[in-house]
This record gives sequence, C-alpha cells and structure tokens, in this order.
Amino acid sequence: MRRVRPERALTSVAAGTAYEPPADTPRLWHVTLSLSGATAPLDEVRRALEQLAHDHPFLLTSRYARDHAEIRYWEEARDLHDAAAVALRLWGEHRQSAGLPPWEIVGLEVIDRETYHQRVAEGYGPPPATRVGIQPF
Repeated sequence: MRRVRPERALTSVAAGTAYEPPADTPRLWHVTLSLSGATAPLDEVRRALEQLAHDHPFLLTSRYARDHAEIRYWEEARDLHDAAAVALRLWGEHRQSAGLPPWEIVGLEVIDRETYHQRVAEGYGPPPATRVGIQPF
C-alpha cells in the first residue's frame, strides 16, 4: 500500500538575493601544523606519517625530516577555535596508533578557505598543495 505524503510548498530565493548560510554551519579551514623533537629514523617518520594520513583522510601534505615535520590539511569546523582545538589534539591522539615520534607542536596556523585562496592568488602565504602526499623536506 502506497503512503500518500502531504505536499510541501516549494520556496525560492528572489533574483539578486545573496545566500547566507546559517551561522552554525561548518566551514573549511586550512591547517598547517609544525612539529619538532628528537631525531628519529627517516623511514620510521615516513611510515608514521603515512599511517596518520590513512587515519586522518583529509591530510593533504606532510613534509618531514629526522627532527621536524609539517602537516597541512583541511579541517571542517564551526569556527577557528574548533579547528585549532582539533589540530592541537591531532598529533597526540594519533601518536600511539600511528607510531608518531614524541615531538611537540611548535607552530600552528589556521586560516579560512577564503583567506587561503586569497593568499595563493596574491602569491604569498602557504603555496598550493600541488604535491599531495608525504615528502621529505
């Protein structure tokens, strides 16, 4: 037996009216996390970053050396505070599961999508992530 649903009226936006998303809608934030610490074997650092990329699929790029690394990715969050909080927990929460070195966070940059694209268009700021993946410095 087929259920009959009540009809819903369609609504539209008048021409020329800009769409404003609700204030609590998540936004995209570009995160750059810099880490540093005691020297670790390069192959172990690479393997750990590969595992982190598997565990955190939004990871764009990782650059690494024996005593430091930089991770860049997009985070979806309501505001900058939420995006920064997630970024500051990322390394510690995945340290055991990914086998990450016991390094500390020494830098964090979180910028909104619009600012990221504006910086790239103007030729300064973080370069576009053209080499997606895990690369040595």
